[in-house]
Amino acid sequence: MTTPKPSRVVLGCPLWAEPAWRGALYRSDADADQRLQQYAEVFGAVEGNTTFYALPSAVTVARWTELLPDTFYFCAKLPREVSHAERLDPHNPDLQRFFQRMAPLEQRLGPIWLQSPARFGPDALGELLGFLDALPTAWRYAVEVRHAGFFLKNEAERQLNRQLHERGIERLIFDSRAVFASNSDDPATLEAKTRKPRLPVHALALGPQPAVRFIGGMDNHANLGFLQPWLDKCVQWLAEGREPMLFMHTPDNRLAPELARLFLQQLAERLPGLEPMLTWPGERELAEQPVQDALF
Repeated sequence: MTTPKPSRVVLGCPLWAEPAWRGALYRSDADADQRLQQYAEVFGAVEGNTTFYALPSAVTVARWTELLPDTFYFCAKLPREVSHAERLDPHNPDLQRFFQRMAPLEQRLGPIWLQSPARFGPDALGELLGFLDALPTAWRYAVEVRHAGFFLKNEAERQLNRQLHERGIERLIFDSRAVFASNSDDPATLEAKTRKPRLPVHALALGPQPAVRFIGGMDNHANLGFLQPWLDKCVQWLAEGREPMLFMHTPDNRLAPELARLFLQQLAERLPGLEPMLTWPGERELAEQPVQDALF
């Protein structure tokens, strides 16, 4: 199993194909391929939610491989036909198709995410471990559990953490406190509150690449307040030689890239040697435009 290179913060968003980011993160004329390429100039990872719903074509994966740098992480989710089936079956043909289709990404693929349904509780831990033990060892994995029984700081949770740690598998951290604290009544926020889980936040690193999925509201100033503990954790994890990954969400994701940038700016105040985020391609485009003569 490959070991990630330590001592950098990897930031990402839940998607890259967001048309609303054109003219800011992306150049105004960016097509689909250019959006991915420009996204990867700025961010080090992306949540591969698309694979949860349907596998991309072989042509699409080949194109991603051409566009993404070797240091990029495409954190693809296992298909819902696998993760949300009656039981976790390592012989599921959908699982085999997933690995065959995504393999051309090589080191760019992963950590691969297994997102378990809320019904998948401590009683099924043996099933989970048997499934994980049967997965191909060429890739890295992370598991997101959503059953309340895994958040009680009891023996069931300790056993989950121990078993994942022994296998070199991260436990994905899901932090939705900011969106549930929001008083906004806009449709995107209300929808996020109905769809996102509301669970305790247990900040732990089981391996070299702890990963946090942060779900913010529509006010990035308020979001930064909820991100302060993650600044402390990132400083700690980096000092330990780990490579923390943080994925920023906002209800309609329009503000997600800016939230990531604001977080990195605050982290750099604590760690002056931290590599800054590159200027966004869309902002470079704006700076390149000639100054228009004043109209009289």
